[in-house]
Amino acid sequence: MPEFRSPGVYLEEFSGQPKSIQGLSTSTAGFVGPTHTGPLALPPDALTSLAEFERTYGDGQPLQFDGAPLTPNFMWHAARAFFENGGARLYVARVFSPRSLGGAPNQGNDGRRPTAADFAGAIDPATSQPTGLNAFESVDEISVVAAPGVTFGYKDNSADANATLGLLISHAAQMRYRIALLDSGDGQSVDDLRSLRATLDSSYAALYYPWVTILNPVTGAPLNLPPSGFIAGIYARNDAARGVSKSPANLAVNLAIGLETTLDRAQQNGLSPLGINSIRFFAGRGYRVWGARTTSSDPEWKYVGLRRYFAYLEHSIDQGTQWTVFEPNGEPLWARVRQTISNFLFDEWRNGALQGTKPDDAYFVRCDRTTMTQEDIDNGRLVVLVGVAPLRPAEFVIFRIGQWTADRS
Repeated sequence: MPEFRSPGVYLEEFSGQPKSIQGLSTSTAGFVGPTHTGPLALPPDALTSLAEFERTYGDGQPLQFDGAPLTPNFMWHAARAFFENGGARLYVARVFSPRSLGGAPNQGNDGRRPTAADFAGAIDPATSQPTGLNAFESVDEISVVAAPGVTFGYKDNSADANATLGLLISHAAQMRYRIALLDSGDGQSVDDLRSLRATLDSSYAALYYPWVTILNPVTGAPLNLPPSGFIAGIYARNDAARGVSKSPANLAVNLAIGLETTLDRAQQNGLSPLGINSIRFFAGRGYRVWGARTTSSDPEWKYVGLRRYFAYLEHSIDQGTQWTVFEPNGEPLWARVRQTISNFLFDEWRNGALQGTKPDDAYFVRCDRTTMTQEDIDNGRLVVLVGVAPLRPAEFVIFRIGQWTADRS
């Protein structure tokens, strides 16, 4: 309250409304990998089109790594697939592993093929800026991360590829509000894929199989590409059309003209229980993502939609309640916190993201003497308990059909 020193009329503004929580974006992607050009140790900027990607990171011509044949430019192809499938905002962290000859850099090719250490990144001594995956830690809006092309040549590069997939998972888990899109290896059989899946266990990752065949716009020939670029765009399209609570599956894969491996139902029966998401062809419906499970062994977190929806809820509540810090920790604050979160969850329920025919069935918010002790209050802790009843996908749609006559009840 201001200090009054003389009689008069004083006007004060106040807000009688509880603070609101704004739902955050869940479809911004971050791709890490080698490109022709671009900064290595500068804060990444959001790209909104393939043209913007090309202005900074080069075109789609193949990469020339030292001592190796030409390699498809997987980052360019992934960016193209992302935007063609509905993606709108993309961050890129370029990785580069130079090769030195006689102490001098060899500025004539694209360096060596990056290793897991290059993907992990570090602090650049010249600019004091993070590189690789570390560069994404300061970009709060990223919700999906991938390293397109890291599993190329998997049979000869499995150790380094597996290490990089592990880095993606660790990064997503550390950042809490992200999920890692993991590519299967090119040329992998179903048995090989099971071996890869056995090394993974995280609700912050989803594994997709097989690689997607496109018509390469650079060469005009068919080309197999890792699925992560397509899937990231499909996540964005799904979120824009239906919301993050809807599982990103049963959606068309734009640009696809085929698959490296054609799966039938019998083969998928062996993959789905393992948490491996398939891409399949259906006559009259085209190529579609036919799975939405994480790589977690915990059945509570086996669905991609559920993991991403909770990330959305937690991130939105986190950002939308920052105003509470250092407020007087008493009943007026507790009531405002309850109202703020309840209003946000009511909108989620009304939009069909939560179970129940009434709000009490869908969520609860508690912030009172039952959620914190006097010791909590004395030590500056405000404890809020939030429970939500999310919807889960209808993976198995069962119709039971029997004979019926008019005189049967």
